[in-house]
Amino acid sequence: MSVYWVNKVCSLTQTDLKFREMMRTTPAQALADFPLTAEEREAFLSRDMVALYKLGAHGFLLSRLARFECLGLTRDAYNDQLWTLRGTRWDFKEQGS
Repeated sequence: MSVYWVNKVCSLTQTDLKFREMMRTTPAQALADFPLTAEEREAFLSRDMVALYKLGAHGFLLSRLARFECLGLTRDAYNDQLWTLRGTRWDFKEQGS
């Protein structure tokens, strides 16, 4: 496992505008030079945030992918995935907030 590189990808998404755009438009190409495991690479490309989190990725850094809509990921989709880790779903929209 290379969780350092998973976190590095997420960090670069926030700080490097060129890399961020590649993560939005050509994610496979953006990830090509990183020494990720096959499992990590597949999790990124399939937008499986739960898998990346379980592999040890930092939740805050993972959220950068959704913040900038990389990999086709939205904030709602990211939140929905992460809520499954807690086993509950608190939907503020349904509560009228």
